[in-house]
Amino acid sequence: MTEEQFSPFFERIERPNPDKAVDFQRHGRLKHLIFGSQLNVPLLEKLCRSADTIRTMARTVDGHRSLRNLLAHKRAMLYFTQPSTRTFLSFMAACQILGITCNEVRDPKTSSEVKRESQTDSVRMFSSYFDVIIMRSQVEKFAEVCAYMMNDLEETEQRSVPIINAGAGSDEHPTQALLDMYTIYRTFRFPQSTAQESSRLSQLKREYPDLVSGPQQKTYLFCGDIARGRTVRSLATVLAQYPGVRMFFVAPDHDALRLDKKLESNLIASGVDIRQFGSLDETVDGQPILAQTDCVYMTRIQREHNSPETETELAALDLEPFRLTKSRVNQLKSFSAILHPFPRDRVVGEIPTEVDQDPRALYFRQARNGMWARAALLVHLFDASEDLIYAHSQSLQSSS
Repeated sequence: MTEEQFSPFFERIERPNPDKAVDFQRHGRLKHLIFGSQLNVPLLEKLCRSADTIRTMARTVDGHRSLRNLLAHKRAMLYFTQPSTRTFLSFMAACQILGITCNEVRDPKTSSEVKRESQTDSVRMFSSYFDVIIMRSQVEKFAEVCAYMMNDLEETEQRSVPIINAGAGSDEHPTQALLDMYTIYRTFRFPQSTAQESSRLSQLKREYPDLVSGPQQKTYLFCGDIARGRTVRSLATVLAQYPGVRMFFVAPDHDALRLDKKLESNLIASGVDIRQFGSLDETVDGQPILAQTDCVYMTRIQREHNSPETETELAALDLEPFRLTKSRVNQLKSFSAILHPFPRDRVVGEIPTEVDQDPRALYFRQARNGMWARAALLVHLFDASEDLIYAHSQSLQSSS
């Protein structure tokens, strides 16, 4: 993207994220989803409830049929000019669940960009045909620029549609944070709706007296490519809203990988207790950090971002201290969650495949949760939450 396309929006881009949030809201709900900090606690709880409703309805024929009719009048453009598998497919599946018609552009060479059309012109053209644009780009801030462009069009009573940031450079990945939080909510919900479930929570509290349900009062460990991990940045920003959260950041000793100062200062300003380590085997107050962790978030080293010099330096690093081996998994609490945004590196093996069968290994379930969470986001953006509730009640009546 050229500086010329950014220039009309420089002043707005340079503002702190909290100041930008109001530009991406409409009547108390999201207009665009651009960065993780837009996902406040009340909104997350609402989206998680919607995701639960959608996954419940999808289990029955009547429920599935109702979902397919919910947004059948809408069309989505998946504009993915950066390679993607999971994010693209889960958004595609989310749209299909809700009856949304999808089209895609995944290679700019198949679009008019080869004729020197600007990317912003491409996006505006898409808005002529589609009701939402879901975009993933190598260019940082591109989704944000497109959201401002849509806002400007709306102010002049021209066609404007929601923009969803499905990953922008090494900047943000808010919908990954959404599905991560949905997984965390479900894992740490510890529901007490039945005697059996209540008993499980009581049993856990015998071993872990301070355990509470929900994301709060938990220790989250992030390991791997911390500095460049947009999934880490988005999730840590969201988790910082919860009281009593502690975060461990474990990364090799290299500037390209360690926690960057901006995120560190933002988390500290939010009151998060932060600790940084150079190995998964380190201790705090005489106890292994893994034994104190409620949720482990593993990431791969993102070699596609390396310069030749950085690649040489990182190739010389010993990554064994950053592999979540079975022996290290055995140090975790019995209810802990192991997450990974994928893809994992099959050569480095930051999580060896032998860990996959451990009941705490939730990363494949985490990926599936992306389908439900992103469907819930689309329902919210199209202001169809009440329609979803009504459809659910109707499907329950028809099945009873």
